Amino acid sequence: MELLPNEPTDLVREDNNFKELRLNIGDYQSAGAVVDLLLEHPKLMQRPVVVRGDRAVIARPSEVVEELL
Repeated sequence: MELLPNEPTDLVREDNNFKELRLNIGDYQSAGAVVDLLLEHPKLMQRPVVVRGDRAVIARPSEVVEELL
C-alpha cells in the first residue's frame, strides 16, 4: 500500500457484496484493517492495481494507467 498515493480505503470496493456483508467503511481506515478485510473478503478489492517501479495505481478508470506509464 505504500506505493499507492490513495487512501487505504480506496482499495475496497463498496459494492453490493460490501453492503450485503453489512460492513462500514469507517471501520477500515488503517492499512492493516484494509489488509485484514481483503484477506477475508478478496472480492472486495478494487482491481486492477498496476505497479511500475516504485509507484502503483488503482486502474479505475483505465486512463489512470496512462499517468503511470
